Amino acid sequence: MKQRTKVAAIVSVGVFVASLDLFIVNIAFPDIERDFHGTSLGSLSWILNAYAIVFAALLIPAGRWADRTGRKRAFLLGMGVFTLSSALCAVAPSVGFLVGARVLQAGGAALLMPTSLGLLLPEFPPERRQIAVGVWSAVGGAAAAAGPLFGGLLVQANWRWVFLVNVPIGVVAIVAGARTLRETREPATERPDTLGAVLLTGAIAALTLGIVKGSDWGWGSARAIGLFAAAVILAAAVAARSRTHPAPVIEPAVVRVRAFSLSAAAMLLFNVAFAAMLLSNVLLLTQGWHESILRAGLQLAPGPALAALTAVPASLLAQRVGPRLVGFAGTLVFAGSVGLLAVSAGETPHFTTEFLPAMALGGIGVGMVLPSVQGAAMATLPPALFSTGTAKITMSRQVGAALGIAILVAVIGTPSAGNVVEAFQPVWRVELIAALAAGGAMLAVGRGHATAPVPAAVTA
Repeated sequence: MKQRTKVAAIVSVGVFVASLDLFIVNIAFPDIERDFHGTSLGSLSWILNAYAIVFAALLIPAGRWADRTGRKRAFLLGMGVFTLSSALCAVAPSVGFLVGARVLQAGGAALLMPTSLGLLLPEFPPERRQIAVGVWSAVGGAAAAAGPLFGGLLVQANWRWVFLVNVPIGVVAIVAGARTLRETREPATERPDTLGAVLLTGAIAALTLGIVKGSDWGWGSARAIGLFAAAVILAAAVAARSRTHPAPVIEPAVVRVRAFSLSAAAMLLFNVAFAAMLLSNVLLLTQGWHESILRAGLQLAPGPALAALTAVPASLLAQRVGPRLVGFAGTLVFAGSVGLLAVSAGETPHFTTEFLPAMALGGIGVGMVLPSVQGAAMATLPPALFSTGTAKITMSRQVGAALGIAILVAVIGTPSAGNVVEAFQPVWRVELIAALAAGGAMLAVGRGHATAPVPAAVTA
C-alpha cells in the first residue's frame, strides 16, 4: 500500500501538470493576446491547437516506445522535456516561438500521459482498476479546478508565470520518480510508426487550419478545399500504413473492438464540446462581460472543482452499474448545462443566477463522463497494452479538443459587449450537439468484456 501510494502521488504530478497547463493557458489567453497585440484569435488559437495536435499524434508512438524501452524511463524523460519546454514558453519573445515551445511541450506530455496510467494500474488488482482510473481522472479534474484560480492569480504578475510554475514541480517529480518508480517494459513491443505519426499530425493540422481559416478565406476557396483534401489524403495514408505496419499509429485490430472504438468516438465528440466550452467561457467572461482575469478565474473554478469531486464517486458507480450508463447520464447533464447557459445568459453579467448554475452542472457532467469513457475503453485491454491503450483514448481526447477550439474560432468571430448572446449562441449549439452525439456513442458501447489474459510485464 505504501508503494502504491507513492507511485500514485508521483504519476499524478505528471497528469496534473500536463492537464493544468491546458486550463491555465485558457485563462491566460486574453493577456497573451494583449501582449502580442494585433495577433488574431485564429493565430493565437494555435497556442492551444499546436499542443493538442502534436500531443494527439505522438501519444501512440510514445506509448509504444515506453512499453518497449521502459515506462519509468519514458515518464522521467517526458517530465524533463515538459519542464524544459515550459521554461521556454515562459521566455517566448513572439507567438511563433511560443507555439514552437508548445509543440515541444506536447512531446513531453505525450510521454507523461500513457506512462502515468501504465505505471499506476499494475499497482492495483484487476477488480480495483476502475478505482485507479477514477483517481487518475480526478487528478486531471483537480488540475482543471486549479487552473482558472491559479491562472487568474499568476496572470496578475504576468502570463509567463503560468508556464514557469511547471518548472519547480517538474524538478521535484523527476527526483522523486527516479527514486521510487519501478521499471516495467514489454520487450516484444514493435518499434512505433514514426512516419505514421507525422502523417497523422499533418492530417489533423490541415483539418484544423481549414476550419479556423475557412470563414476568412471562404469555405469554397481553393485554399480551404486544398486543406480539407490534404487532410483526407494524409488520413488515408495513415490508414494504409496502419494496415501493414507492425506497430501502427491506429491499430485495425483495436478499432474493430466495438467497445473501444465507440469509447474513443465518445471521447472525441465530448471533447469537441468540452474544449469549446472552456475557451468560450473565458471569452464570454473577459471579452463579452469584461470581467478581469482574476475575477474570471474565480468564476470559472466551481465547474472544474465539481468535476474533480465527482470523478471518483462516478467511477465507483460505474463499477457497479457499468461505465456506459454513467457516461451517458454525464453527457446529458453536460448538455443541460450548455442549454441552461444559452437560455439564461444576457448582455450584462449575472454570475450567481446565469453563469454559476450552468458551470456547476457542467462540472458534474464532466466528472461523470471522462472517467466513465476512459474506464469503458480500458476494460477491453490486457495489462500489457495499458500504456498504448491509454495513448489511443487520450489521442481521441486531444483530437476532439483541437477540433473544438477550431470550430469555436470559426463560428464565434470576435465577441464584444453588446452582442454577447448573439455571438455565443452558435458555439453553444456546437457544444450541445457534440455532447449529445457523445452520449449516443457512449450508450452504444454496451457492457464490454475483459480481454484474455496475457503474460505479465517484465519488471526491472
